[in-house]
Amino acid sequence: QVQLVESGGGLVQPGGSLRLSCSASGRNFSATNMAGYRRAPGKEREFVAISRYLGTTLYNQAVNGRFTISRDNAKNTLYLQRNSLEHEDTALYYCHVLEVWGQGTQVTVSS
Repeated sequence: QVQLVESGGGLVQPGGSLRLSCSASGRNFSATNMAGYRRAPGKEREFVAISRYLGTTLYNQAVNGRFTISRDNAKNTLYLQRNSLEHEDTALYYCHVLEVWGQGTQVTVSS
C-alpha cells in the first residue's frame, strides 16, 4: 500500500524559500513518476511539477524558474524547492504518486 507523507510547509515572507519533502513508502519508486500539486484558497487543485523516472522534469509555467523538483530514489523521497515565493503561491501542496495523494502541507506567503 502506497503512503505519502509531506512536510516542509509553513509561513514565509514574499521572496522567501521553502522546501517540500514527500516521503513515499509501500514499494520502490525508482521506476515511477512523482508529482507535486497545489490547491490555492477558492481554486481547483493544479499541477505544479513532475519528476519522471526517466530523469526529465516538467513545470507549471507559473512556477518555472522559481521551483525545482528533484528526487532521491534511495530514500523514496521527492523534493520541491520553492524559491522567490509570491502571495499567489499560498496553497496546500500535495504530492501524487501512482494515483495516491498525500495529506498536503500548507504554505502561506505573507508579509
